[in-house]
Amino acid sequence: MRIDKLLWCLRYYKTRSIATEAVKKGHITVNGQVAKASREVFAMDKITLRKDQINYKLTILDVPQNRLGAKLLDMYRKDETPKEAFEHLELLKLSKEHYRANGTGRPTKKERRDIDDYLDDNTETEEIE
Repeated sequence: MRIDKLLWCLRYYKTRSIATEAVKKGHITVNGQVAKASREVFAMDKITLRKDQINYKLTILDVPQNRLGAKLLDMYRKDETPKEAFEHLELLKLSKEHYRANGTGRPTKKERRDIDDYLDDNTETEEIE
């Protein structure tokens, strides 16, 4: 099976065209070599793919015939991605949340809603008094 189709079947990419783009950009290697989209993949091949700042390491146990349900993935691949990669991604997400200091620049949509809710609450209490 072609590498782009395999990555789509194993649900690493939402569409085959996205998987093909990732292969063309050089984000996927098979057995240590940069792969082309038409590269055939067989059982026991080792695949490394870079997606969302994580380097996934996979060993293909068997090649599926078509796209799989999420529960059946472990029958066809063994995920050897280290846990540290996922922890690093969580740290990146947390650091991005606190990048902009509160009170600087324009308010975000959430902050704007909070301000509007606060102002609405204050005007209601003034009308009651």
